[in-house]
Amino acid sequence: MLNNIGLPGLLLIAVVVLVLFGRGKISALMGEVGKGITAFKKGVKDGSEEIEDATAQSPAPVARDVTPASEKDKV
Repeated sequence: MLNNIGLPGLLLIAVVVLVLFGRGKISALMGEVGKGITAFKKGVKDGSEEIEDATAQSPAPVARDVTPASEKDKV
């Protein structure tokens, strides 16, 4: 359905939105969207740093003897 909108259709939609909401409301909305994107990127960055710190602080895995009990008796 949306495959055949094209450039003229997008321009018509943009003009209708501009007329309905006005330039001031749209610029304020875009400013809020920009702040939201910035906060999202900061949250993702902080989360990945937290995961990296947690993996760097975790102790190395302990090697275990995984030989079956029946083979241990043979030795």
